[in-house]
Amino acid sequence: MILWPCGMALVIVWAVFHDPAIDYRMVMLGALVPDIADAGLGGARAFHTLAFGVVSLGVVMVATRGHRAARRRWLFVPVGIFLHLVLDGMWARTDAFWWPAFGWSLHGRLPFLDHGVAVLCAEELAGAVALAWFWNRFRLGDAEVRARFWRTGRVPRDAVA
Repeated sequence: MILWPCGMALVIVWAVFHDPAIDYRMVMLGALVPDIADAGLGGARAFHTLAFGVVSLGVVMVATRGHRAARRRWLFVPVGIFLHLVLDGMWARTDAFWWPAFGWSLHGRLPFLDHGVAVLCAEELAGAVALAWFWNRFRLGDAEVRARFWRTGRVPRDAVA
């Protein structure tokens, strides 16, 4: 519910981009947005759709036009959102994922509620392992490194090898 999307999104983004300049806080924010936003709506609704991910990407691109640093930071919120959709397996929920292409009705429980307790626990454990890997890999146990990470969202350049 929390550890699974955050941890896995961090590891996936690192594995794909290998970029210490990414604001990894934005990745975690994006990975949490669908569940937090839709929880208040009672289930998998608009924030668990491909349309929301595309619109959020469009908003970031338009809002940060001419502001390269802001774009680089905020672009990873939609990346986190898209990764959340992948990690939830939303493509298997045609009506929600492709909304509104197959109708305007959105219903259904949040994906983590449909998995069952055993799968939910396994996902959260995997997320915790991913977060522990990230913590150790980028020396976030060091107070100075951790303070810089919380301030900038970046991992140390010298940890990239």
